[in-house]
Amino acid sequence: MKAEFRPGARDGVPSSRVRVRPGEPATLLAFLQARFPHAGDWAERLRAGEVLDAEGRPLTAESPCPAGSLLWYWRRTPPERRVPFELTLLHRCERLVVVDKPPFLSVTPGGRHLHETVLVRLQQQLDLRDLSPLHRLDRDTAGVLALSADPATRGRYQALWRHRQVHKVYEALAPLREDLTFPLSARHRLVEPRGEHFLQMQVVTGEPNAETLVECLGAVGSGLALYRLTPHTGRKHQLRAQMAAIGLPLINDRIYPRLEPLEPDDFTRPLQLLARRLEFIDPIDGRMRCFESMRRLG
Repeated sequence: MKAEFRPGARDGVPSSRVRVRPGEPATLLAFLQARFPHAGDWAERLRAGEVLDAEGRPLTAESPCPAGSLLWYWRRTPPERRVPFELTLLHRCERLVVVDKPPFLSVTPGGRHLHETVLVRLQQQLDLRDLSPLHRLDRDTAGVLALSADPATRGRYQALWRHRQVHKVYEALAPLREDLTFPLSARHRLVEPRGEHFLQMQVVTGEPNAETLVECLGAVGSGLALYRLTPHTGRKHQLRAQMAAIGLPLINDRIYPRLEPLEPDDFTRPLQLLARRLEFIDPIDGRMRCFESMRRLG
């Protein structure tokens, strides 16, 4: 059975589809204007080839539009504020792309951030439409991010993360705590609540499901210290939530320990968390891969 055609995303915006109902206008422009009267630019989109039939062929304003027709198009989204920091390419080969991600840049399109993402920038800069991130980094977190460039080998790299065969090291700035003894192992149970606080992972009683080794690398002035964080698990917001839970909230964290109101980004106050290093044995050629961020905190 032939798979249904579905066009890919354009600049981070996924394709949308609509089916013509009986009794609707019989030509395409008239149909689109009647179905979506809030959008006044359908003639322009049709001239640009941005409306496709079920087979992926661009349609024109006068194309017939019989009942039952399936059409594909892309939403036009409001302009996004550009993140004024650039990606740094650390590695590129036929299988892998590794970058040094700046803060404030989402990894993949979603929510309010569709264009200003690592994936869209790299697809445009490198002309690699098959890129797919191999792991997550929070939008606020900077540092090393690895992506798969080859669908044929992607599963073998994804298995490294799934089986915890990737060594990750982070650095963070947080308050200096002379009453704590380092290194220490932070072990907590983290759960994602529903409702208005869904963004903020909660520490609850129960069997720990998140573990991080915390080491203090020394004071850096103004009551702050530099910490090395080595996670042994990979929960959402794990480092941020655990550091806050042990009384070491990260500098400029807008979620922990207190969820701040959603406001425009202040690019002068990035979260002080950096994915410093990523290491693994390449499942294809057996080589040790080690990638390190060139960024500095503070």
